[in-house]
Amino acid sequence: MPLLSIVVPVYNEERTVEALLGAVLSAPLPEGVDREVVVVDDASADGTPSRLARFSSDSRVRVFRQEPNQGKGAALRRGFAEARGDFVVVQDADLEYDPREYSKLLLPVLDGRADVVYGSRFAGSDAHRVLFFWHSVGNRVLTLVSNAVTNLNLTDMETCYKLFRADVLRRITVREDRFGFEPEITAKVARLGVRIYEVGIGYSGRTYDEGKKIGWKDGVRAFWCILKYGLFRA
Repeated sequence: MPLLSIVVPVYNEERTVEALLGAVLSAPLPEGVDREVVVVDDASADGTPSRLARFSSDSRVRVFRQEPNQGKGAALRRGFAEARGDFVVVQDADLEYDPREYSKLLLPVLDGRADVVYGSRFAGSDAHRVLFFWHSVGNRVLTLVSNAVTNLNLTDMETCYKLFRADVLRRITVREDRFGFEPEITAKVARLGVRIYEVGIGYSGRTYDEGKKIGWKDGVRAFWCILKYGLFRA
């Protein structure tokens, strides 16, 4: 039976992580596909560990803790190493992305058309929460520059929802520790020459008061990573 590994990097998400994992475990999957959830707690200092402990009896959930805090990319690197599935998808713990979209992401891979699938917030007609204009502009600019370097035509390079065939992911070494993961993995996937698809997804973004962490400095780093990993074999 094909296995989907859902890798969840977590840092100080006590308000959302329990609901998120409940949604991940109950999300519908295509017939015949099983799931495992690989949670990497990146040294959370709030009540996140106690929330995660409530899933200790569920054999589908494995929790790993990193010390000290290292960033999303480092947490994903650990999660990818621990994943046992035939397919691997990234899932943030903040409820901005809906696990009910997994079937949509999986379909092009299960059909034999794709090796990697990105869930685009800017393609399709699914519901989106209306939030920050400049964040939207920044995402589109970074995607444009990334496309120019990689010769892809993605609409949303910075999306969380990236699903990989495990054999493709094993050919990639993730070096970025923070949010530079997104342009790095995109450049390295492009270099492999594998089949990349996009599907439209919904998006329920949150404000900084609600816990959003990414900032303008991460945007500057992302731009540098586009050039670093797109132009050089780093």
